[in-house]
Amino acid sequence: MGSHSQHMKQQNDTQGSQFLLLGLSEDPELQPLIYRLFFSVYLVTILGNLLIILATISDFHLHTAMYFFLSNLSFVDICLSSTTIPKMLVNVYTQHRTITYEGCILQIYFFILFLGLDNFLLTVMAYDRFVAICHPLHYTSIMTHKLCVSLVLVSWITSSLNSSLQGFMVLQLSFCANVEIPHFFCELSMLVHLACSDTFLNDVVMNVLATLLGGGCLTGILYSYAKIVSSICAISSAQGKYKAFSTCASHLSVVSLFYCTLLGVYLSSSVTQNPHSTAIASLMYTVVTPMLNPFIYSLRNNDIKRALKKNFVREKLEK
Repeated sequence: MGSHSQHMKQQNDTQGSQFLLLGLSEDPELQPLIYRLFFSVYLVTILGNLLIILATISDFHLHTAMYFFLSNLSFVDICLSSTTIPKMLVNVYTQHRTITYEGCILQIYFFILFLGLDNFLLTVMAYDRFVAICHPLHYTSIMTHKLCVSLVLVSWITSSLNSSLQGFMVLQLSFCANVEIPHFFCELSMLVHLACSDTFLNDVVMNVLATLLGGGCLTGILYSYAKIVSSICAISSAQGKYKAFSTCASHLSVVSLFYCTLLGVYLSSSVTQNPHSTAIASLMYTVVTPMLNPFIYSLRNNDIKRALKKNFVREKLEK
């Protein structure tokens, strides 16, 4: 009974406790620079992704599977950066680094939800490119609107289940007073390793799910691209090869950026026990990738450029 009440007391301590987010640097002279940099990045991320959503909605030429997934990806990227950056900006601006226990759990939940969605949507987009290049004649009969909506829906459901389970596992942990997180947001593995209670089960669940979901999606993407490459190699004309490859190039760039940075963070955190370098490395997939995605897609893509130009011209004419 004594140990049970001890555990309950620890839980209660945890519930009311606050965590300190140490951020990227504790140097007071760097704070204004960090604030301006992140504020700009956040604005660019929101505007860039909103423009893509606007272009895909307003231009009926873009009402295809590829752009349906792309606008979903843009929406998820807006949500992903909104999970971490605004809180960080407030902390830097007020010089007040705390986050409540509840706030931390919520941040973990939404961060895993949107990161998982990024992962699934990139896989679904790889499948879409695979169908477009390997089965071009059947493309419209395979990639129906119903299938596209179902694929996005399954992505949302799977990702929600994953983040709910991970969040629930963190709720089982108890934390000692004054937990300092050497990061700019509540990152799951960092938080788990700061707990006072036994984290064996958390580590198992975390690693199994990361391997299943991350590894499964990556395998799907690599398989799709293996098929795509062999299809492109079979095209006889150089122009045909270039045309086929250019429809995949932007997706391939986004995928490489996302997975290389994610794997980089994962490997660097297991090799170096320096949480600060891990925090800086994870900036790549949490902040930089959502900002670059709209540029990668729109710069290489004439359809989106055309849709955006059309929107601006229409607005000017209406004025």
